[in-house]
Amino acid sequence: MCAALFALLTWQIAAHGVLYRWDVRVDSATLRAASAHRFVRPAAQFLADLGNVGIAVPVLAVALAYVAWRHRRAGAPQWWLPSAVGALAMAVTAPLVVPVKDLLARPSPTSTLSGGAWRPCHICPAPGTIRLVGHSGYFPSGHAATAAMAYGLAALVLLGLPQRGAARRLLVTAAVLLNAAVGAALVWRGYH
Repeated sequence: MCAALFALLTWQIAAHGVLYRWDVRVDSATLRAASAHRFVRPAAQFLADLGNVGIAVPVLAVALAYVAWRHRRAGAPQWWLPSAVGALAMAVTAPLVVPVKDLLARPSPTSTLSGGAWRPCHICPAPGTIRLVGHSGYFPSGHAATAAMAYGLAALVLLGLPQRGAARRLLVTAAVLLNAAVGAALVWRGYH
């Protein structure tokens, strides 16, 4: 289901289809609202930063180490396997996201095409402005992918530990809300 949705979005962006045109309108409205409500900027920036590799991956690493420790302490055979699979899944995120960005020519907001290669952009619009640059946002989002993988995998491996039903629901709810907040903040700040 997720792969089909991702394929649909990728096709619509590549073809500048109906969803792409809707995205441009929503993005324009969001950027206008963001520029009018600057007091939200610090909170939105904080949430957007939670999608950074330097923040999300250490959170996942702590969860993976804790789960491995708990399984080893309990004497579980192959105690290391859930953590190893989680680390491998996180490791393949960037190699999957970057080629799609290159294919669609929608790299990060701080890049521009120069001589056939993406280079840092010093004239790109600052996040939170209402100026668009020929397309709406950047796709796919490395920050959103990093957050979804890191926080989602952390929740998934922690669900493998014995817990009460309420704790399990809280863990899943927290992971979903955190990822939704990161995604909304990325849009609000003009990164995506």
